[in-house]
Amino acid sequence: MAEITAAAVMALREKTGLPMMECKKALQECGGDTNQAVEWLRKQGIKTQSLRADRETSCGRLAVYANAARSVGAIIELKCESPPVAGSPDFKLLCEDIAQTLALGPGAKTPAELLAQKSQAHPGRTLGELKDDLFNRMREVFELSRIKRIDAPCGGYAHHDGTKAALIEIAGGTSAAAAEAAKDIAMHVVAMAPQAIRKEDLDPAVVEKEREILTEAARKEGKPETILAKMIDGRLRNFFATCVLLEQPFVKDEKQTVGKLAKDAGIEVTSVENWKLGG
Repeated sequence: MAEITAAAVMALREKTGLPMMECKKALQECGGDTNQAVEWLRKQGIKTQSLRADRETSCGRLAVYANAARSVGAIIELKCESPPVAGSPDFKLLCEDIAQTLALGPGAKTPAELLAQKSQAHPGRTLGELKDDLFNRMREVFELSRIKRIDAPCGGYAHHDGTKAALIEIAGGTSAAAAEAAKDIAMHVVAMAPQAIRKEDLDPAVVEKEREILTEAARKEGKPETILAKMIDGRLRNFFATCVLLEQPFVKDEKQTVGKLAKDAGIEVTSVENWKLGG
């Protein structure tokens, strides 16, 4: 058996991030060959993952990548077992890499298809290999549970803790100002969770029910029938301002609506993906 030096073990540890004893065992199993040891450790990690596959993954992060100029955007959800891992820099970087690869690569219909693709950040390796390496270091099950790509100009925003994120599709402009406005609108979506983009998108039954409620309330206040319809229209505007994206006061400047912000930037919001972790 080849002699395994402390320097060789340390070099493998720096390469893989795994404990010294595991690195030493890998080198022993592979006759001191570092490249073979890396592959041996990876395979051992895959075996361990399969034994832990039934563990609950209730934590994780959402990540987005949006590039209006390149007419593409992506949002992904990568789940794990614990908050410390979800908040770790390496896990965050992997999430960002997955979102960017989904956006800038050939695209994927399923998480498995995406994980088989070469990483944008590390072109010599697949996303699946990077995920396996991170599992080996952190020893938690990871699940790429949701992916979505939009082939159009987009703006995106993810909350700092990764539990909420939005990706919005825009039309009309791809300038730096348009991209910044799109990002701001995505941030607003995360903060305010609108039910629809425009009034016409709301379920007519919901609007009619609200009209009935407002009408009944106004009658109980003793308002005359002659002004009732006009009054209800005014109160409906307040209702729309609470649940319709373009009617909502912009979260960073409540003196203007999101609709005005979009108009001034020369863009139109055409679709919205508003995700929360786990659902």
